[in-house]
Amino acid sequence: MTEERPGRGRIPELSAIPWEGPRAITDYARVGRDLCRDLGQEFEIGSDELYAVLIRSFKGHPLLSVVGAPDVRLRARRVVKRLKRAAELQKGAGVELVKFHAQFRKEFVDILPKANPEARKSTFNWDDD
Repeated sequence: MTEERPGRGRIPELSAIPWEGPRAITDYARVGRDLCRDLGQEFEIGSDELYAVLIRSFKGHPLLSVVGAPDVRLRARRVVKRLKRAAELQKGAGVELVKFHAQFRKEFVDILPKANPEARKSTFNWDDD
């Protein structure tokens, strides 16, 4: 069951962030929030486009013409409602990532040792000409 399935891997934008300290957690929360916002907007726009396509595509369908056009609109609204709900859930996921970052800062920032710039060794060699 370890075979690679497309679309089942990690998200590269998030998996590329190394867990090296508070800055990494801030970056992770920010990138995750941006991804959730983008995905939510895509679902919202996609739902509007899908509704128009469904109405237009099944307007003259022989089986659905028996039940009438209002039924096509009703069916399309039912389908699109799920996509709109997914968009709302993505907005909620973005909010939770903001809360995740705030909770981390509340619980751990005071406990973490302060970064001492003088104690860190510079990786840049100033004497190299």
